[in-house]
Amino acid sequence: MQILRVVLLISAGVVLAGCGADGEPIQPTMSANIGVGSSGTYGAVGVGLRRGGLGVFLGL
Repeated sequence: MQILRVVLLISAGVVLAGCGADGEPIQPTMSANIGVGSSGTYGAVGVGLRRGGLGVFLGL
């Protein structure tokens, strides 16, 4: 339950920064990877924001 709360707070911050509510909008980035290895296939996705020297990335 605590992890879900942290993820929701981070997501809310990303949405606020992305829509420009606190200043000029920040363009989000997205990445998606699909790989095949000896143990099978895997996939990963993530979104991030970067402004100056500060970057936030959330991925699975």
